[in-house]
Amino acid sequence: MVIKNVNLETVCGITSKLPDNAYMEVAFAGKSNVGKSSLINGLMNRKALARTSAQPGKTQTINFYNINDQMYFVDLPGYGYAKANEAEKAKWGRMIENYLHSSKQLRAVFLLIDIRHEPSGNDRMMYDWILRQGFEPIIIATKQDKINRSQVQKHVKMIKDGLKVVKNTIVIPYSAQTKQGREEIYELLDAYLENEEQKYEG
Repeated sequence: MVIKNVNLETVCGITSKLPDNAYMEVAFAGKSNVGKSSLINGLMNRKALARTSAQPGKTQTINFYNINDQMYFVDLPGYGYAKANEAEKAKWGRMIENYLHSSKQLRAVFLLIDIRHEPSGNDRMMYDWILRQGFEPIIIATKQDKINRSQVQKHVKMIKDGLKVVKNTIVIPYSAQTKQGREEIYELLDAYLENEEQKYEG
């Protein structure tokens, strides 16, 4: 996959109507500080288009990035930020659930989990939400460069066990520093695009 054009096209807040997009969407979910903006910027080959924040939990919108006029990357609000109050947390949860439930173009959900730690309660809740909406999340195990290479498979197993993933769930270790894992993600995106083309041709 070669990304030529990227455009932040729509920003939706809590009261915004979700866009009726013409192209397929892939969504990125993960708790605050998991490296979601770094992953999206890395995939888009842009240094800082997806907003990284010095204050975790600042992303309170759903951001739609038009990629090559072929698909959208959908950046969902980071969840589970400890300093957010309960009302804010509930609001972000409703936004995310509403999007997962009502988007007509959503084809895949990437769930980001920090490879260094066991999945949190919020991670498990998000994983179950995504399953309930009919998607099998693709797990991106971020911050892969922060552990020894010999530990990667052990930590991948820890994530799978912690989330109680469904059989054959894809887990891709990813490093924002080295971009390891990026080509595997591109291959998946290419496969989704091919499916879309076949649907329209068929």
